[in-house]
Amino acid sequence: MTTIEEFAAGFGEEPGYLDYGRVGPLSAAARAETLGQYEILSKARFGTIERMRAEDERVREAVGALTGFAADQVVFQPNASSGLLHAAFGLTGGEVLLSLAEFPSLTYAAERAAHALRVITPTWLETDHGRVTPARIREQLTESTAAVMVSLVDSRTGYLADIDGIRQVIGDRLLVVDAIQGFGVVDAPWEVADVVVSGGQKWMRAGWGTGFLALSERAIDHLTPVFSGWTGSGPDQPWDEVRDPVHGAAAFSISNPDLVAEARFAAALEEVAAVGVETVAAAVADNAERVIQLADEFAVPVSSSRSPNERAGIVVLEPLPEQLTALGASLFNHGVSASVRATSVRISVHAGTTEETFDMLRAAFTSYASVA
Repeated sequence: MTTIEEFAAGFGEEPGYLDYGRVGPLSAAARAETLGQYEILSKARFGTIERMRAEDERVREAVGALTGFAADQVVFQPNASSGLLHAAFGLTGGEVLLSLAEFPSLTYAAERAAHALRVITPTWLETDHGRVTPARIREQLTESTAAVMVSLVDSRTGYLADIDGIRQVIGDRLLVVDAIQGFGVVDAPWEVADVVVSGGQKWMRAGWGTGFLALSERAIDHLTPVFSGWTGSGPDQPWDEVRDPVHGAAAFSISNPDLVAEARFAAALEEVAAVGVETVAAAVADNAERVIQLADEFAVPVSSSRSPNERAGIVVLEPLPEQLTALGASLFNHGVSASVRATSVRISVHAGTTEETFDMLRAAFTSYASVA
């Protein structure tokens, strides 16, 4: 096992970085794995290229260790959007209930699938002030609802969805979870989901080009692998014939994966498994609470949830419209990286957020308070 202090030592970014919801700078483990794999690829010593193919099984097992899905229920993806498109296009009929306020990866997947195949109908959920809750879903379910799509953590509000509660109200309908804003920092009950999709470039700190699609046995039985390439037809190269997709998550593969990206993602996954998601989640929760306390101290309005069971690493600040520019400028002038949007500022902390970073945030808030 790894201690949280050892895990935090793998954060190499400059002080002031508070934008993990956008992208997580590479961890030391992911960086070392990348350099090592590219060294192997550049030398191409006899037998080493073939051995790199073991990275596919390694990354699938590493995803399984964090989610509880078997390795053969997991397929590597280059990003979360690709996995969501696989899931949406794989649905075979009925209404798909989701919020139009979800991150576009979800809404576009549903809408594109509906327009292309004409077998599903996106139904836009009326949320509770942007929050997708079991109660709102229960109110808007119909007999035609075949699937529900939801973000584990909403990228705009920071709200942590109650996917266990959602499962209880939707019954045996398919539950598709976009986990990217919480994967690795939320100890979620993944077993209640039929489809779990995530990229590795945010909270996992594994860089772009990494992700996965995990499918329950029920999802494997119900989803059609529309985009299934030759690698989705089995382990052997299918020369001189065109085979049907295999029965399993591997069917949702298009071509050979980026083996270096798989190794990089596997290293990041293994690092989180070594310390424990629950330990990382606790550290992230403590740091999010510190941001909220700082905001309160300087009268910066917090619009995201203050309840620990309704948030992960995202804290959303929403000053008056006429004061937003001043807040953004104060953060910029003090070297604090955050996502400044049309009406709010999104701060996202991680387990490795340093005291120096909190000092920089305090200085930015001090500057803001002097002019607000």
